[in-house]
Amino acid sequence: MKPRDLTDLLLLAAIWGGSFLFMRVAVPGFGPVALAFVRVAGAALLLLPLLLLRGEAGVLRQRWRPLLVLGLLNSALPFLCFGYAVYTLPAALAAIFNAATPLFTALIAWAWLGDPLNRWRSLGLALGFAGVVGLALVKSVSTGALGQLQWDGATGLAIIACLLGTLMYGVSASHAKRHLAGVPAMAMAAGTQLAAALALALPAAATWPARNPGLRDWLAAAGLAALASGLAYILYFRLIARVGPTGASSVTFLVPVFAALWGFAFLGEGVTLPMALGGAVILAGTALVLGLWPRKPAAAST
Repeated sequence: MKPRDLTDLLLLAAIWGGSFLFMRVAVPGFGPVALAFVRVAGAALLLLPLLLLRGEAGVLRQRWRPLLVLGLLNSALPFLCFGYAVYTLPAALAAIFNAATPLFTALIAWAWLGDPLNRWRSLGLALGFAGVVGLALVKSVSTGALGQLQWDGATGLAIIACLLGTLMYGVSASHAKRHLAGVPAMAMAAGTQLAAALALALPAAATWPARNPGLRDWLAAAGLAALASGLAYILYFRLIARVGPTGASSVTFLVPVFAALWGFAFLGEGVTLPMALGGAVILAGTALVLGLWPRKPAAAST
């Protein structure tokens, strides 16, 4: 991995980790489905003029079919799945399922694209997932969220929805690598957000809150649109092209780490020793997935 790619990965993790701050503000006013629509529609409105200025708008017309599929698999349908799940599942449990994204992505990329899945990468995936599970469990114990969960049919459906959303994230990364190779990251980001906005328009209209969200809610939604969907997906699709689906999806391991850091910095949330250990395990696993460690010995010169 080149330094530029590592910078993109860390910036992406920081943006998506910080997006939880915006979501905490905006979800109560919008609801999850309406907020998802505002998020992707706002990102599309931001990115499309930039695409026109770059002279790349023709890509949307030429590659609209794979872009439409990518928009559905990477944004619209997973957002609906997780939006449905959050009404039943505590955030900690949803985070665990979301952290399975690199596992699904690696298996799909191995089977579909022939991406290598050696022992170090496999160990890194296992460590990263274990670290996220540890962080989520520590958080849930402190709040008592899991203890209050009722294990019934509604919970089962919510878990299935999370798994479907995670699976679609995994498929979408390999779809982008296979069918959209060479397409500029800006065009992929704009096209997918536009497709997702069209798909979410009717569900958002059906679930739009009776009381219009306030200015604070709209500002938080604008932050999600500009950063968590607009800039973030440019970085994400660029990473898929450069380091592959599995490497790009490893950002999901780092998101909870940055979410905890932003919570500590801006919300005064505590960071305990178990949380720090979980973060260290996540960093070690991510380094293995990305091939940052262990370093291969340099070839001897002759």
